[in-house]
This record gives sequence, structure tokens and C-alpha cells, in this order.
Amino acid sequence: MSIQEEKFRNDLRKSKLIVVKVGSSSLSDEKGFLDIKKIERLCDEIMALKKIGIDVILVSSGAIRAGKSIIREKKTTMPSLQALAAIGQVLLMEAYRKIMANRGIVVAQILLTWDDFKNKKRLRNLLNTLNTLISFDVLPIINENDTVAIDEIKFGDNDTLSALVAKYIQADLLIILSDVNGLFSGDPNDPNSKFISCVPNITPEIEAYAQNPHGGFGGMITKIKAAKIVTESGIPMVIANSAEERILERIVAGEKIGTIFLPIMEQ
Repeated sequence: MSIQEEKFRNDLRKSKLIVVKVGSSSLSDEKGFLDIKKIERLCDEIMALKKIGIDVILVSSGAIRAGKSIIREKKTTMPSLQALAAIGQVLLMEAYRKIMANRGIVVAQILLTWDDFKNKKRLRNLLNTLNTLISFDVLPIINENDTVAIDEIKFGDNDTLSALVAKYIQADLLIILSDVNGLFSGDPNDPNSKFISCVPNITPEIEAYAQNPHGGFGGMITKIKAAKIVTESGIPMVIANSAEERILERIVAGEKIGTIFLPIMEQ
């Protein structure tokens, strides 16, 4: 680990407010249905952060896949995806509610569209609500309002959504949990691909790496877009594999795990 990377990873220990984004693949089983055990493990990891004084805002995908577990709809038309999202969002939130209630934590649902960030009054109301929920020790769970946000379903942009939340709430760190270990120079399944542990600057070369297939709805392209948003706002970002044990704790402890994108304003 370079001196620069070590410094910034060690600084993650000072984090007090973290935005965690989890993708659909990190919440699903091999058949594409919601995996309650995976959700429970994620909730346990969030609880571990809260116990050491770190507040968490969760941005969670998974509504469409949850809907598919109830309605075996094979059509991929926009109305079908929107309907599945509406059905699945209830199931997804109920899973989070039950699991966190067993751990003594109340959850709150917030569904957003791009207009919520473009309109200053609505953005201010959003930030006020988030800060109040945090003061209540409630876990805010955010998702794109899939039933009306066509672009999100089409492009899978919860990565960017989490970056915008982190930027405007002035979080100390954005963690994006995925089904890969981080950024690679090629296909992660190719042994010749190089793992990128630290990204000091998002260069055209780094953007080219993101063009490689990484699975999921949004893939690595939207994760790099998210990294641009937060690093330009002075916030570091880590992409890591949700399957790793105690992944959130290990990231915050400064362990060399996942890919860290360094904040530009603080370099």
C-alpha cells in the first residue's frame, strides 16, 4: 500500500456519517430472488457501525427483484418493471423493517427522483428529514422511485443516487457494495486483469476500465460516475464486495480492501 493510500484509508477511521449503497445482486440468491440471510448480514454490519458511533444512510436497490419473487412476470417492458418495483418495494422494506426491529432499530423509507435534487426547496426538505431521522437514531433507507423514474430502471443509477445523497448530506464516506472486489483493469474473472486498489484521480484510463463487463444493472460505469461526484466534493468512496465478512467494519478500520477513490479537494 502506498503512503498516500495508507493515509486516506487510515483517515476513514474518523468517519461519523457514512452512506452505504447496496446493489440488487448483493441482496439476491442465485435465482435472482431476495436473500433474507444476505439482508440480515448487511443489517448486522450496519449495527456494528452504529455501535461504534457511526451513523449510516442506506441506499438499497432490489425492489424489482423482490417484485419478481411474487409476480413471475417475464416481460421487461417499462410498465412491467415499474409495476414489479411497486410490488417489490413493499417486500424489500418489510424485510429491512423486521430485521432491524429485532435489533432495536427503526427504519424509514425515502423514495426519490432526480427532481428532488434539482429543486432547492425539496432538496432542503430532504436534508432536513435525513438529519432529523439520524438524530432519532433511525436508519434511513433510500431508493429511486422506480415507479416514476424511467431512466433509473433503464440505466440502473442508484450508484449516482447514493453519490448525490453523500454529497448533499456531507457524508464522510460513500461505500458501494457490489458482487466484485472493486475496480479491475479488465474482466474480474480474467486472471490477467489487474486489481486497482487505489484511484487518486479518475483518468481516461480508469474510465476505460469501467467499460468492461462487471455484471449488475448499472455495472462499473455508474460507479465511476458516482466516484466523480463524491471525490470532487471532498468525499472518499470505496467499492467493495458485499460477500466479504465484516466488510463495512474493515473498510472503516482502514484495512486495504476494495478500491478506494481519493477525494480530490483534500489531496
